[in-house]
Amino acid sequence: MVRDTRFADYEGEIMSRLPCVNPADAPAPVREALQAALPLNFFRVMANAETAFPDWMRWGGTLLKDLALDPLLREIAILRVARLSDVQYEWVQHAPIARSVGATDEMVHALGRDEIEADCFSPDQRIVLQFTTEVVRDVRPSDETATALTGLLSPREVVELLMVIGQYMMIARVAAATDLEIDKPMGAGVYGAGG
Repeated sequence: MVRDTRFADYEGEIMSRLPCVNPADAPAPVREALQAALPLNFFRVMANAETAFPDWMRWGGTLLKDLALDPLLREIAILRVARLSDVQYEWVQHAPIARSVGATDEMVHALGRDEIEADCFSPDQRIVLQFTTEVVRDVRPSDETATALTGLLSPREVVELLMVIGQYMMIARVAAATDLEIDKPMGAGVYGAGG
């Protein structure tokens, strides 16, 4: 059996279809946002959207460090989005972050194999993974899945989960559409930045 290595640890780089912004050449708000961030290619590609970029970085930072949503639930949802979107960039960055907030290697590997019902996940984690799957795949989750999630999470946490899913769907699509060069994983250091 051939092993699918797209969702394993960092294995190499690809070239990007868009240029990375050089902070030295950027307008002051973009330069300041880039200088405050980790040196990730993704941020430098996103900086091409000069007027939106500084606020987007603040938004991304909020999603990573200022939510009521449990960080482990956030990270397994992000990995599920990455897997469903077939985007290695997002996976490479967030697998170590997931581990830093409590995901086991078994959980990460199960997510990489699309095994969201695996025994390594708690019933609550399975609900979050099913909800994430249905939002990404179907847009509108089933009544059964939505009811299960709202029985588990507060309205605030449900909306935060939807924000995380939406943000990382966008990130996945930008990374895929630009053939973004893959950075070495930054792990929990990404918390200080936007994504």
